[in-house]
Amino acid sequence: MGQGDAPERKRRALATAFDPVFYRTVYDDIARVGADPFLHYVETGWQEGRDPAPWFSVSGYLERHPEAGGGDPFLHYLLRGWREGCEPSPSRHRERFLERVGASRKPITGAPVSTPSEANVPEPVASVQVGPDIHVDPDVVVDPDSHRESDPDLPPGLTRESARGLVTAAFDRAYYLSAYPDIAAAGVDPLDHYLTAGRREGRDPRPDFNPADYLEVNPDVGASGVDPFLHWLVAGKAEGRPLRFELGFRGRIIPMLRRLEDRIAASLAANSQKSPWHPNVLKVIRNATNYRKLHISISHDDFTAHVGGVQLCLQVELREFGSKEIDHLHLFPAVPWPTVRPSEVSAHIGVVWNGRTLGLFEPRDIQAVLRKKAASSSMPATFAIHSLLGHEIDETLDILAAAGARRGLFWMHDFAGLCAGYHLMRDEVQDCGAPPAGSAACRICVFGPGRDLHLSAHRRLFETLDLTLVAPSQAALDTWNAAPDAPQARRQVVHPHARLAPTGRRAGGDPDAPLTVAFLGMPSAYKGWPVFTDLAHRFRDDPRYRFVRLGSAAAPGAPADHIDVSVTADNPHAMREALEAARVDVAILWSLCRETFSFAAYEAAAAGAAILTGPDSGNVAAFTRAGGHGLVLPDEAALFAQFESGAVRHLSRASRRPEICEIAYSGMSVDLLEALS
Repeated sequence: MGQGDAPERKRRALATAFDPVFYRTVYDDIARVGADPFLHYVETGWQEGRDPAPWFSVSGYLERHPEAGGGDPFLHYLLRGWREGCEPSPSRHRERFLERVGASRKPITGAPVSTPSEANVPEPVASVQVGPDIHVDPDVVVDPDSHRESDPDLPPGLTRESARGLVTAAFDRAYYLSAYPDIAAAGVDPLDHYLTAGRREGRDPRPDFNPADYLEVNPDVGASGVDPFLHWLVAGKAEGRPLRFELGFRGRIIPMLRRLEDRIAASLAANSQKSPWHPNVLKVIRNATNYRKLHISISHDDFTAHVGGVQLCLQVELREFGSKEIDHLHLFPAVPWPTVRPSEVSAHIGVVWNGRTLGLFEPRDIQAVLRKKAASSSMPATFAIHSLLGHEIDETLDILAAAGARRGLFWMHDFAGLCAGYHLMRDEVQDCGAPPAGSAACRICVFGPGRDLHLSAHRRLFETLDLTLVAPSQAALDTWNAAPDAPQARRQVVHPHARLAPTGRRAGGDPDAPLTVAFLGMPSAYKGWPVFTDLAHRFRDDPRYRFVRLGSAAAPGAPADHIDVSVTADNPHAMREALEAARVDVAILWSLCRETFSFAAYEAAAAGAAILTGPDSGNVAAFTRAGGHGLVLPDEAALFAQFESGAVRHLSRASRRPEICEIAYSGMSVDLLEALS
């Protein structure tokens, strides 16, 4: 079975596009029997001709594309149909669904209609009784007719005291404190807080129970007003009620997504609060006589004030340009933007001069200063575009023209040149492969409405300027070239950010010690944080393993020891050194997106840690395979199986005796300047 045929891979593709609210709403029999909509569709629904979403008709797709017969037509479209130019038709139940849930009939920007997070199909909840597998201390249970006070959201027959007894037995104190650092900081008892306030705030009492999930899959409980956790303890568990739709953590992320329009509105609101500095401050650039050459870099933020991979690259560039006696001018948008900035929106641009942030300025003032500087210089300026997010294309081209800069670099740190969803993940949870703009595979994503703006801006950039497309890995370049709408550069080059330099030292360890398993960096979903936390929770009491997280700030929600690490241009080896000092055996780099490079992978391998990653992780998977640095597993089920069986222990430092390496960082754009002269 090939990688693309893995059952878990198919399931993920379906789960991130399937609409459980639609399915339950239009198929009343599913709601009546309480079946999980997703599992029903996967097992029998598609064979019965049931539609998985308002924008997709199973029978309509088969009529238009009979070659999809023999399997699930929805899966055919998601995995390959869009690549072959297949287009779906909407479900015949679409209008009835919209009428039932009260949604607008008019699609937004031609995209498939987004659905509400919950359908209004309540059924009366039965009076709950204590299930046979629930043990309740008889000294705690109080007669329902007791004079003691009870809450309206308690199940019938329970008072506050009896409810506390149930919750106490099931509540996870350690998880609550780690998941909600505000409670830990306040020094209050976590159980007391949950009972008096946390349950009404929707906080999770344990890692495997989310109140919102339980109410979504059991709408009758929500209609009854009964507290969801108590309902599950008293009745739901005994009745075999599901805790959530079987869509995995990806399915739980999708309902929380913010529309692209809302993200843009937030940027517009923040932009209205920004004030420019006096343009005379820019005279430091015009009057600078230190160096004869000028390099302009453009990115999405002030790299001197933020931490991340792109920011580290710019810090390295700044140092390297200084060593070459070349002035460095960096431009960034005054506020973060989720897309390139539309032409009708005016905004200020931030300026960093040789590492010093000067402030925010009108684009025309920056153009005027650069025009005067170019007139007094015999050397044309060079430039590198690290990100166009937040920049307006005409302003960018005018600024570069004013500086006399026409030949430069376009760095592919991510895939913002192809989509505002720069990780190429449908609804930020599943690899999409950059389908053609305007196709249904593109329109079902939250970033679909902004795709045309992004592509048109980047096409103009590539058509107007003499650009070299710089990819930090071959895997990244292959993804770019496979995208049907990718802008074409005059030249392409692969230039890694770093390489491993062997030291001759070998790592060792105690073969009987627990395997130390680590997560590196920001605890974000697209980096695989939910996968790591699920793993840590499942095996937290297993003496074979120890879980740690290395990063600049403690992360809530996982039973893992925190190791404080901050990587900067002055201390670029901090993560590698911390990994080696902690004797980390295995690094979980379960990126959900196609990483273009991944400093974390190099840091883990250099420190002697084995890498465990999945097939969608881009250069993490390519680097791991090519160097034999660990395992590329087909799916999350295979990852958990490694730990369940203990097979992962063969990756320990004691077993592998890996060579410790230094990391030799590139000079970034400085290394490529000769090609620009």
